[in-house]
Amino acid sequence: MTISVAVAGASGRMGTLIQQIIANSENLKLHAALTSTSSPEEMLGADVLIDVTRIEASEKNVAFALEHGINAVVGTSGWSQERLTGLEQRIPEGRGVIVVPNFSVGSVLGTHLATIAGKFYDSIEILEAHHDKKVDSPSGTAVRTAEAISAARGSEPVPPNADQRSRGEVVAGIPVHALRLRGVVADQQVIFGGTGETLTIRHETFSNTAYTQGIQLALEAATTATGLTVGIDGLLGIGAAA
Repeated sequence: MTISVAVAGASGRMGTLIQQIIANSENLKLHAALTSTSSPEEMLGADVLIDVTRIEASEKNVAFALEHGINAVVGTSGWSQERLTGLEQRIPEGRGVIVVPNFSVGSVLGTHLATIAGKFYDSIEILEAHHDKKVDSPSGTAVRTAEAISAARGSEPVPPNADQRSRGEVVAGIPVHALRLRGVVADQQVIFGGTGETLTIRHETFSNTAYTQGIQLALEAATTATGLTVGIDGLLGIGAAA
């Protein structure tokens, strides 16, 4: 079966990569490449929409796709829990959306490992770095990692002292420090502190080609998806990170 894909955000870095993946795939074909000046009607007839735009455009694109019977994969940052809850309530019966905070297999595995380690440590912090063009901070991956660690623990770790300054944004009880630098693609470290030791789980992305496997998996799974799926954890057979 050949899957017809509409790409929203086609002129960006991720959109360009996705079109390359489609061109090199035997079971994917490009239906439409949508940019900021495109009409949403261009996605009509596609099997799947993959959206890598900005949150305001993403919400509109996904809504249009669902209204017209098209399942969606979303790689856009900014889908908060509140937005996800609203989206889940609006998905028609028989339709599906896969929202992917990070398409990197290594990043997903790193978060999964962090949820295991988090049960053994009370002192936990996250340091994430991305390229200087990334607007949101902390990253969606860092937020999801912090929330997943606390959920797996069943409680939040020891919070930073209120009198300590420059400790980052606290997410689910975990300080998250964000860097935005030229020359960086993506780098996340989850640092656990214990008596006489530290443990660091680190994942680095050197090229956006690291997202290839995850994008392919999500596009293939989207054709039969129903309801809301967050992350590619289940597609990798490791279960939800949280």
